[in-house]
Amino acid sequence: MSERLAAIAPSATLAVDAKAKALKAQGENVVGFGAGEPDFPTPSHIVEAAAAACRDPKNHVYTPAGGLPELKEAIAAKTRRDSGFECDPAQVLVTNGGKHAVFTAFAVLCDPGDEVICPAPYWTTYPEAIALAGGVPVIVETTDETSFKVTVDQLEAAYTDRTKAVLFVSPDNPSGSVYTPAETRAIGEWALERGVWVITDEIYEHLTYGPHEFSSMPVLVPDLAEQCLILNGVAKTYAMTGWRVGWLIGPNDVVKAATNFQSHATSNVNNVAQRATIAALNGGLDDVAMMRAAFDRRGTTMHRMLSDIDGVTCMEPQGAFYCFPNVSGLLGRDLDGAVASTTLELADLVLEKSKVAFVAGEAFGAPGYARFSFALGDDDLVEGISRIAKLAAG
Repeated sequence: MSERLAAIAPSATLAVDAKAKALKAQGENVVGFGAGEPDFPTPSHIVEAAAAACRDPKNHVYTPAGGLPELKEAIAAKTRRDSGFECDPAQVLVTNGGKHAVFTAFAVLCDPGDEVICPAPYWTTYPEAIALAGGVPVIVETTDETSFKVTVDQLEAAYTDRTKAVLFVSPDNPSGSVYTPAETRAIGEWALERGVWVITDEIYEHLTYGPHEFSSMPVLVPDLAEQCLILNGVAKTYAMTGWRVGWLIGPNDVVKAATNFQSHATSNVNNVAQRATIAALNGGLDDVAMMRAAFDRRGTTMHRMLSDIDGVTCMEPQGAFYCFPNVSGLLGRDLDGAVASTTLELADLVLEKSKVAFVAGEAFGAPGYARFSFALGDDDLVEGISRIAKLAAG
């Protein structure tokens, strides 16, 4: 086996979700906070568009590797509508889900030894994708004291002559933080001045709460567009995680190279899913508003309940659908006859004792924290956090 692939760690979020589902299959009453997956079905008009696409023979054959022209046009129009970023359809590459867009972005930018600044906590896939592309992830730590936001001073301290790119995610997975327009602009201006590429993952753009609002870095810093890749997809916004459609937007030459790469790696994205995505992007945001309202309510409930647990502190979620509490106050304590010294051990202990699954902060480069998804039903949410509160209270 190659050293490159042997070194890959499994996705921690998918592993926790699989473990919870396996216990459920055995008859255990498990509440799973692991996967970042909306619990809503895909809106019906999208499903109907897919059903019609299945019956059309034009979707039974190979199509352009970079994506259906109609979908690329819809993505360009959606991006202009939702973030204000102007792009041509030729600047769009349709990918097999957002995760594929992440991998392709690093593959098209990184030569061996190129450094990518990766703020922590980070989504578990980012460092793996950087390393697979031959890059070197340079981790910059943040904490709840700064709302998990990296500063320009931290980026400057991490910069070297090998720095190729900086990863920027807002709203953020796993922390739930949202950068203000001023913070976003400052980072973009720093990257522009340093000649550093920005890879900005905007997949949670529509999921913000309270006064917090999404802002797109290349819109705030227009000159950055020639050294910026925008990643996005339909999974979170339209409850289409299983449909596997994402995209990458960037300068023409970079997107052309990425498209050539994809033509050898995967050919075209599933045609039926592409047709469904056209319906999603052209179908308005009413369903999105409904789901966002539900997530907002659930996030408020989860934040309150977690904050009430002795030994737990929690930043109120600003975006995405995660709480990322500091649970270090539960370490070293007797919890129903057992003691955890790390959050990895705590996650196993809570799953064993309370039948509640969450992802330990170590998976995101943030030991002492834990990620709880509130993309699940209200009753299950209350039941799961109540079980943890009971365990912590003894």
